Amino acid sequence: MSATTNKYAFGMIGLGVMGRSLLLNMADHGFAVAGHDKDAGKVASLNEEAGDRAAKGFGDVKEFVQSLTTPRAIMMLVPAGKIVDAVIEELIPLLEKGDILIDGGNSHFTDTNRRVDQLEAIGLHFFGMGVSGGEEGARRGPSMMPGGDKDAYNVMKPIFEAIAAKVDGVPCVTYIGPGASGHFVKMVHNGIEYGLMQLLAETYEVLKKGLKLDNDAIQKVFAQWNEGRLQSFLLDITKDIFAFKAPGTDHLLLDDIKDEARAKGTGKWTSQVAMDLQAPIPTVDTAVSMRDLSKYKALRVKAAAIYSTDEIVLDADKDEILVALEQAFYFTMIISYAQGMHLLSNASAEYKYDLHLGEIAKIWRGGCIIRSKFLNDIFNAYEKEAGLEHLLLDSNVAALVEESVKGIRTLLSKTIAAGIATPAYAASLSYFDAFRSARMPSNLTQAQRDYFGAHTYELIGKEGTFHTQWTKAE
Repeated sequence: MSATTNKYAFGMIGLGVMGRSLLLNMADHGFAVAGHDKDAGKVASLNEEAGDRAAKGFGDVKEFVQSLTTPRAIMMLVPAGKIVDAVIEELIPLLEKGDILIDGGNSHFTDTNRRVDQLEAIGLHFFGMGVSGGEEGARRGPSMMPGGDKDAYNVMKPIFEAIAAKVDGVPCVTYIGPGASGHFVKMVHNGIEYGLMQLLAETYEVLKKGLKLDNDAIQKVFAQWNEGRLQSFLLDITKDIFAFKAPGTDHLLLDDIKDEARAKGTGKWTSQVAMDLQAPIPTVDTAVSMRDLSKYKALRVKAAAIYSTDEIVLDADKDEILVALEQAFYFTMIISYAQGMHLLSNASAEYKYDLHLGEIAKIWRGGCIIRSKFLNDIFNAYEKEAGLEHLLLDSNVAALVEESVKGIRTLLSKTIAAGIATPAYAASLSYFDAFRSARMPSNLTQAQRDYFGAHTYELIGKEGTFHTQWTKAE
């Protein structure tokens, strides 16, 4: 069919794994689609995989653009930054007013704001759309977060709803809001992902170093957890990782992988903007820091040779620790999502996104990397109270926290005593304990600021700001 189709309803620039998979997904749902990439091998891969589907790859960008029905709809799935701008500049002379351009990559939301203004000024419709789910999600059904030109999204809505993951028959895609809101929400999604991945890594550390479990036993723990309230995509793939052996080997591939984690920057962006918006997300911040620390392998090896290497022993019953660990992970999972939703709430007010947090939780339930059973609880919390100030204030969520907090206190008392690093667990508990404090020790901080810098302070029950001369003049 692809050989006889002259016009295509949708175009994709960037035929890497994600771009190619999304196009084939669209073709499976009956849409005629075209793709372009400067890499001839990627063009050939699309044409080979397309078979008799209405999908065709083009090496020439002009031929690609001319193959699309008007108004043209083109999505870019290329690395964030200057490459996106370069693609846009190449396309502008080939497009006409009314055409639609979509950035489906992980662009920083400030770049998306700039591009919205740039393209609107010349009559092109543009919106940024976060896409989550990896290769499998793109091929079988991702979660998508479009934000920007609503009219343009409505034109694309039938395609995106057709290819999205479905939960209870509901597509995991919704219009997020104006401007760069789609990319902002995807950035926060990735920040939550960083936190959850760090927590799983620390859980692995406890199971391996603390409880001395072998890989088979660790796999069974993760598999068992994934059958219950902790069920999630990240836990599901973790149990698979603990069962995978490379062909021809007798041990896990995991044991051959260097302990140096890489990152593409979205976690760092989340931490940076959270500080700008004064929305504390210490679980994410810690996860970013631990990825950075992992890269200093040579330094860590030197430090290991200097400092005590006493045998690590968790002073506790194994079964009791496993119960506490499950509770601790559930607790920190709740805290991770709560921090992310609070950041989204602050961003919605600051940037006038008018985000519907319940709808965001709803589309995260399927297709995306952070999908989990707990997202149903988040959805229900915001359905019950759309203006909920913080997820931890929901009565049902509070009950879940109260049920599990004992576990993390038990866990941390043991891991700290044993010298096992569990920084994201600790950051999550400290955040919670500070959050539930009606009075924090921040009055001392204000007194210190006024003492050395005359920064003033406010008084309880008294209007105005005040300054004190804390030392008597000589």
